Amino acid sequence: MIKVGIVGSTGRMGEHLINNVLQDEALELSALHVFDELKTAVPESVLITNSMKVLLENSDVVIDFSAPVATQDLCENALKNPTPLVIATTGFTPHQQNLLVEVSKEMPLLYSSNMSAGIAILKQLVEQVSATLKDFDIEIVEQHHRHKVDAPSGTALTLGEFAAKGRGLDLDKVRISGRDGQIGARTKDEIAVMALRGGDIVGRHTVGFYNDGEFLELNHTATSRETFSKGAILASKWIADKESGFYTINDALGI
Repeated sequence: MIKVGIVGSTGRMGEHLINNVLQDEALELSALHVFDELKTAVPESVLITNSMKVLLENSDVVIDFSAPVATQDLCENALKNPTPLVIATTGFTPHQQNLLVEVSKEMPLLYSSNMSAGIAILKQLVEQVSATLKDFDIEIVEQHHRHKVDAPSGTALTLGEFAAKGRGLDLDKVRISGRDGQIGARTKDEIAVMALRGGDIVGRHTVGFYNDGEFLELNHTATSRETFSKGAILASKWIADKESGFYTINDALGI
């Protein structure tokens, strides 16, 4: 069995991850990293710790749905104790993004801002449509629950990167994430990535391609966090025996 450690066990995804690991016959829930109080019941055999070092020493694979500061701590400790990592945290600084790349040189690391199969397919569709419909304006809108702390979502930014890639553009140079006042007409290459927050929306992403006389919208809606948890479980089993490298959920799904 694969021993799984979890970072972010007390967060919004924690209970789903814990239950899904416990239900999977190929996995053993070995350790939980806890900052505060763990409210989900777990077997007595599960190690509960606030030390990343201890977590890594007791895990064959670590799944991380936490916050950037916790992921950074995990990665810095993993460099001293290489362990396959599945990371779904978003909102990283450039330094933290570079740290993921450095870690992947020493161990297998699978990072995706969204662990769902639907988004994995959507990324490819967005790149293809962007490259084909070159004269269409691209606007991306994401909707999430009121508690989400980063905006735009990591998934929306990833979709923007694939849209930019389809046209040979650098998203950082063409992205806008707000419009207000007399801003002038829309420029040809700009890609808008907008965020809406409210209620308990799990996640909805729409990538629109707009032209005179017609438009096309590609949409993905997550109705349960189980979607992301199960994707991470699949990824953890897939990456357990892989060589060092930087992987995504598309690799684990074979698409």
